[in-house]
This record gives sequence, structure tokens and C-alpha cells, in this order.
Amino acid sequence: MRSAKIERKTRETDIKLELDLDGGDYSIDTNCGFLNHMLELFACHSGFGLKVECVGDVDVDFHHTVEDVGIALGQAFSLAIGDKKGIARYSHIILPMDEALVLCAIDISGRGTLNYDVAIESAKVTDDSDVVKQKSVGLFDTELIEEFFTSFVREARITLHLVKMYGKNTHHIIEGCFKAFARTLASASRIVGGGVPSSKGLL
Repeated sequence: MRSAKIERKTRETDIKLELDLDGGDYSIDTNCGFLNHMLELFACHSGFGLKVECVGDVDVDFHHTVEDVGIALGQAFSLAIGDKKGIARYSHIILPMDEALVLCAIDISGRGTLNYDVAIESAKVTDDSDVVKQKSVGLFDTELIEEFFTSFVREARITLHLVKMYGKNTHHIIEGCFKAFARTLASASRIVGGGVPSSKGLL
């Protein structure tokens, strides 16, 4: 069974997370609607079973919730992938999401490396309609997407490249990132047979 359960509690978040690389249902509740949506896309397009419950200090903002869910998901992936025997290891995709086009490449390398080249140009509009310099989808700060992937790759110990090739709509760009990430991670995680895919004999 390539699965794992993580329980992680800090002063900022309380997370319970289950991940099954070989499939299953998904249910997501992070008290952050946009993160819920992205994680549902991740589960749907990867085919992984995923359950996430997070209670966080969203009265402050979404930063700790997004970062800590990324940490917990990365930890779960690292446990679930195990010794990596027989996995494909590498995968990549160029994925369209309407006018947006995203490149994603993954190496389940044992090394946590992120290249995040995803420029987002729209500005955040607050409840009182004041335009500020932060970028967002609704009230969700788009800079937190990089925080999520940074947290994930550190704990999962994978190499991840995400590059926006085209795109104007912020939601489409981020959605493309999560769909591409999901499909590429699933492909790289698939069992193809043989030993550990490394000349070192260890990943």
C-alpha cells in the first residue's frame, strides 16, 4: 500500500491528511475556498486518494494554512512513495487551461528543488474595492502558490519545474499549474517495474 497519514499540529494550524498514491476518494476542507478548489483539482487529475482537514488561523490570513498543508502533503508523499523501487521517476507535461499554457516537469529525485517561473499580473481588490499591490484571486494572495510548492518539494524531496508559457487570467494560470502538477506527479510516481531508477541504486 502506497499510502500515508499525517497529523500535524502547531500554534497556527491543525492538519489531518491522508494520501493514497494508488487511488481513492477525495475530500478537502481547509477553510480556504481557493485552496480547497486547487487541492480538489490535484486529487482529481492525479487520481490519488486525498483527504485533508485543516483548522488554521485564517483570521490572520491564508499563509500558514497554505504553507502547512503543503508541508503535510509533501511529508505524506515522501512516506507513501517509499523506497521508490520500480517508479518511472521522471515525467513532464505542457498543459493548456483555456488561454493559459503551463509546463511542468518532475524528477522524484530525493532532492527538494523548485524552479517556479509563473508570472501573475493581476492586482488584489479588497472588500472595500481599494486596489493594492498584492496580487490575488479574490482575497487569496497568489504569492502563496509558490509557498505551497516550496513547502511540498522540500518535504517530498522532489525536483519540480513550473513555468507559465502563456496566460492572462490569474485563475486559469494557477489552475493550470495544479492540474499539470497533478498529472506529472502521478505519471512520475507510476510503477513501471525494475529496481530503483538511479545508477546510484538509491534515491
